[in-house]
Amino acid sequence: MKIISILSLVLLMTLNLNAQQSFYEFNVTTIDGKAFDLSTLKGKKVMVVNVASKCGLTKQYEQLQEVYETYGGDNFTIIGFPANNFLSQEPGTNEEIKSFCQKNYGVTFAMMSKISVKGDDIHPLYRWLTTESLNGFGDSKVKWNFQKYLIDEQGQIAKVIDPKTLPNDEEITTWISQ
Repeated sequence: MKIISILSLVLLMTLNLNAQQSFYEFNVTTIDGKAFDLSTLKGKKVMVVNVASKCGLTKQYEQLQEVYETYGGDNFTIIGFPANNFLSQEPGTNEEIKSFCQKNYGVTFAMMSKISVKGDDIHPLYRWLTTESLNGFGDSKVKWNFQKYLIDEQGQIAKVIDPKTLPNDEEITTWISQ
């Protein structure tokens, strides 16, 4: 009986490990409607951030762009995901969001199409970001717009950063440049 229990436990552990995914296994859609395979970012550190145009934290676009201009390139990038999950603070279409970001903040980092970052219609990438059994890092809740997920070069979550923490905070810039 003990052998069966041990074998069952080993099988469950193996299935659990196999359930974990990598950031690189996801495909998303750009703000222009084109398919984007996240595996093209292998070997880079990535900041994933849910964004909104009508939020008290919207000015973080400015710091996001500065961080991208300073550190972006072969080793680091930023991906913005517009989301309308918090008090309808991102009501615009993809075209309106893109125009707003370029006109007001000169955004050149990658922007994806609008998605849901929580709830019944959560995007599969955000389900992975927030679910320990899938990501192997830990459970998290997207608290508000501009929450940041730092993804390491192996496609795993390294840190989850509070929405109010500015993108150019020393904790983030130190992680990028390590």
